Amino acid sequence: MTGVPVVTAGCVACDLASGALPLPGGRIAEAPGWVVEHCIGPLGVGTLVVKPVRHVVHLADLDAAESAALGPLLARTASAVTEAVRPDQVYACLWSHSGGEPVHIHFVVQPVTKADMERTGTYGPDLQMTMFRDGTPPDPSAVEAVCDRVRAVMARTS
Repeated sequence: MTGVPVVTAGCVACDLASGALPLPGGRIAEAPGWVVEHCIGPLGVGTLVVKPVRHVVHLADLDAAESAALGPLLARTASAVTEAVRPDQVYACLWSHSGGEPVHIHFVVQPVTKADMERTGTYGPDLQMTMFRDGTPPDPSAVEAVCDRVRAVMARTS
């Protein structure tokens, strides 16, 4: 790992990064101060999370090295998702609340296909909210397979 995580009690992101909780697909990639993992929520197979190694709850609290590494890592992650999944679009957005409280920031990098939009009848933030309301987690074997594909692409492009 590129840094020693500061594990904060009750933080799911910290628990996933430290191995305290099982992480489907395992760690995909790292950059200085950051890790890339598959999303554990219902946003579909191939949806990745880019998050700081240390417990950060505000974007403004990133240090200079974390800030410098973020843009290139987000672009590299989106490129790898594009190659591995072949979606119509890749969404990237910051999520940082749980129960109305700020939590460990994480950027969601989500492949979106026409099939996703047709199935839900929506797109954009409404697509994500519909997927959350539906609550269907992705198939674990499909997560493992896509993580292997994305990991291979990211290793090749590092």
